[in-house]
Amino acid sequence: MKKIGFTSLIAIFVILTSTLISNYLINEKIKEFKLNEQKYQNKVSLTSSRNIPVNAPDFIQAAEMAVPAVVHIKTKIEFTTQSIFDFFFGNPVPQYYSQKLPIGSGVIISSDGYIVTNHHVINNSDYIEVTLNDKRTYKATLVASDPSTDIALLKIDADNLPYLSFGNSDELKVGEWVLAVGNPFNLTSTVTAGIVSAKARNIGLSSSFSIEAFIQTDAAVNPGNSGGALVNTRGELVGINTAIASQTGSYIGYAFAIPSNIVKKVVSDFIKYGEVQRVYLGINILQVDHDLAKEKGLSTTEGVYVQNVYDGSTAQEGGILPGDVIKAINGNEIKDIPQLQERLSQLEPGQKATITVLRGNKTINLDVVLKNTKNTTNVINTNYSKALGAKFQTVKPEDIKHLRINYGVKVVELSSGKLKAVGIKPGFIITSINGQPVKTAEEVELLLTQIKGNIVIEGIYPNGMYAYYSFYN
Repeated sequence: MKKIGFTSLIAIFVILTSTLISNYLINEKIKEFKLNEQKYQNKVSLTSSRNIPVNAPDFIQAAEMAVPAVVHIKTKIEFTTQSIFDFFFGNPVPQYYSQKLPIGSGVIISSDGYIVTNHHVINNSDYIEVTLNDKRTYKATLVASDPSTDIALLKIDADNLPYLSFGNSDELKVGEWVLAVGNPFNLTSTVTAGIVSAKARNIGLSSSFSIEAFIQTDAAVNPGNSGGALVNTRGELVGINTAIASQTGSYIGYAFAIPSNIVKKVVSDFIKYGEVQRVYLGINILQVDHDLAKEKGLSTTEGVYVQNVYDGSTAQEGGILPGDVIKAINGNEIKDIPQLQERLSQLEPGQKATITVLRGNKTINLDVVLKNTKNTTNVINTNYSKALGAKFQTVKPEDIKHLRINYGVKVVELSSGKLKAVGIKPGFIITSINGQPVKTAEEVELLLTQIKGNIVIEGIYPNGMYAYYSFYN
């Protein structure tokens, strides 16, 4: 047998030792790889199964609070018509019609049955039906409605209802998570999630007199969501879902909600006064941007530029001058016109406010007493006739175009009075009285209260149906 030398033994020992060490290191690397692979798979599984990032907040509690407080709203208009032929030639019985209007959502804001929704959800409707999350159904009464803010307040006869508390929409941050709760496409109690994409958006939906300072969100909102809740992760109501930006009529990534601070003030006015009390500064304004700052020699590219001040207005009496740039109200920053509208919409005539302006390079705080649109500090009740038991509104341009009329005055609310007694329904547009055209609420009230004898009212309903009513005054 051949002997192995000492040198060979050492070589064999080194080889065996190296092999063992190498195998150990390889095994450890394999274990580490498998561990990392498992962690990665768990992370991917968690992300895909919930369809939200791992570090996103838990929406379960907020959804459990919001869903029971969001209702389903269905409306229809019921009206009678009587043609001029029937009136004069022997058919005294009016014909009754009914037309269903679009569905929407609403939010319960008190345990005794006050519900907030959009004005456009219930506009012109004669019958409003509310279905709760537990399937109970109620007929709702319209407390008040305001087209300029697109807010309406309903009341149902119920107690001990689940409701949402108002959150502070001013505290919302861009990037903050929110939930949209409503009834899109007639699918009840639907919850979607997204973030606040922007604040104080003006998207030009309404007239130049409307208040637009929307919260923009990418939470999915579709037809039927209107009037539903936008809530934060604490389950607080921070907005009323109102509109989407879409060329298809369905959600494509942009949804808009009315801030809760505006909603809260409007609802408070409805309950206290029956309509919204608005403040009016009495100024012509321009948005400050780079071009205007360069033209006017301003030291800022943000704020609202005062172009003109009206005599006797809040602005003039408070010391605001043409050329001033409004930068804040009561310490709240003003960057643009929608933000100014939003801040003013939360205030009431008669209140004191501090308006911060930039005059040249100097910042000045001005204390003002806010006035209403009639340039007083009093509570106002616009276009309401106690004698007729009705509230009127000059017909809108879209109604003129759609109905192919030249003028008219819409009956937007009715209580006990002459008009309701003869069968006129809300939404009816009065075009003439005894053959005399009417264009303003004042003309309607003047004619209907001063003409003695037989009165014939001619007009048209929103669906295009003409109607004639008569009574003896």
